[in-house]
Amino acid sequence: NKSQDSGIAEMEELPVPHNIKISNITCDSFKILWEMDSKSKDRITHYFIDLNKKENKNSNKFKHKDVPTKLVAKAVPLPMTVRGHWFLSPRTEYTVAVQTASKQVDGDYVVSEWSEIIEFCTADYSKVHLAQLLEKAEVIAGRMLKFTVFYRNQHKEYFDYIREQHGNAMQPSVKDNSGSHGSPISGKLEGIFFSCSTEFNTGKPPQDSPYGRYRFEIAAEKLFNPNTNLYFGDFYCMYTAYHYVILVIAPVGSPGDEFCKQRLPQLNSKDNRFLTCTEEDGVLVYHHAQDVILEVIYTDPVDLSLGTVAEITGHQLMSLSTANAKKDPSCKTCNISVGR
Repeated sequence: NKSQDSGIAEMEELPVPHNIKISNITCDSFKILWEMDSKSKDRITHYFIDLNKKENKNSNKFKHKDVPTKLVAKAVPLPMTVRGHWFLSPRTEYTVAVQTASKQVDGDYVVSEWSEIIEFCTADYSKVHLAQLLEKAEVIAGRMLKFTVFYRNQHKEYFDYIREQHGNAMQPSVKDNSGSHGSPISGKLEGIFFSCSTEFNTGKPPQDSPYGRYRFEIAAEKLFNPNTNLYFGDFYCMYTAYHYVILVIAPVGSPGDEFCKQRLPQLNSKDNRFLTCTEEDGVLVYHHAQDVILEVIYTDPVDLSLGTVAEITGHQLMSLSTANAKKDPSCKTCNISVGR
């Protein structure tokens, strides 16, 4: 709706951007291009770009909203790169609209009408961003402790279901949205979660678990060996003092391996700060980092016959569950400077 004030004639002289195109989208930048009528084009000195997070239909209408971000940019040749981690978060839907503007002698602007509103979604963290997370995780990983088994806790019903419906083989499932908001594995990578943490005093897995009273244990070499590749997946905390590192183990050449190769930093299985497999006197020896909680994703099915299932003697500590857990965006230890 056009206003009826005296400035309308001036406003109409500036071309309105149309046919907006967004390209080269990353987790914290994008390129924007549009078309304009040539009339009065030479009067344009600036572009106004209005960028907002797309409204969530379920969001609380009384909650404080993000302040709309209106960028004032000098009129540069298009396409123009919009970059800046202070307002762009990864894997987030945004709306964008554009005005052309002409700066007047008195410092005020004459502006065109707003363009149509375009929607787009920023990308996941790239390998470069994950390498930054990896470096931060390495700082606090701590010394390495020896371990011999991977384990997975679930309810009795889960293991009964695997035996009856899946021919005894645990099947990979899509990873939930826990961890970093920009993680390229959330909602995409299929795998089976395992733990390998040990108690400092016993060298064995803890008897407590957040995930169920029944535990599948499997010798470490059955999942992690020279025929597998190891990848760094994520580093996060949940408003807690302790931190989580997600690692991915993928059999060489498997679909999971191909997925990770394109998106995640690969680790040297024999020499890294989190999880190692080395050979001593012809035997494979395993170590895990002491000061982070490792969540290991194995990307292929695993047959229950390769290990044992038994009831644990400890408690089921639900408060430690990381299912769909949101990362603390204010933690300086595990956040990098590209949004959340």
